[in-house]
Amino acid sequence: MSETPIAVRVTALEMTAPPKQTLPRPVNIQTAVLRVPEITPAYYRFLYMQVGRRWHWTERLRLDDDALAALLLDKRNDVTVLYVNGAPAGFFELRQEDDGVVELSHFGLMAHALGHGLGKWFLLQALLAGWSLSPSKMTVTTNTLDHPRALQLYQRFGFSPVSTRDAEIVPLTDQEWFELARRL
Repeated sequence: MSETPIAVRVTALEMTAPPKQTLPRPVNIQTAVLRVPEITPAYYRFLYMQVGRRWHWTERLRLDDDALAALLLDKRNDVTVLYVNGAPAGFFELRQEDDGVVELSHFGLMAHALGHGLGKWFLLQALLAGWSLSPSKMTVTTNTLDHPRALQLYQRFGFSPVSTRDAEIVPLTDQEWFELARRL
């Protein structure tokens, strides 16, 4: 049984200078932001599912272990995990393109980390990490299934829309979810 595709509007954004904002670390919680240079497919899938399930992230979940491992171990790819009070709470992923561009390919928080003032602060950490690679620009893509304020937040930090297009997201089938659960 296949799932019905969901129509989305995709917006591509770019920024050509580092953000000027500074934000204090959120108070009354312990945070750690740790780069994971050799993340395993199983841990990555856990993060990806916990962050992206409500936003219908599917692309990486459909990759087999070998394809996902190759992508994750590619030196141009970089995954960083946010921990809050000792537990994983979100992640961001940067991809260095051949033309000197750094893409913020994935960014998000898990449900338990929402509402603590972490989103803006963590996005700033992602952008600072991206700009530390000295790119000519940074890019990000969002769509209408993302958090309702995602586009606004990206623009607040200095991204500008450069294009939009219509697309379809095909949700995972029950069988695909079952297969994923077996692999974890």
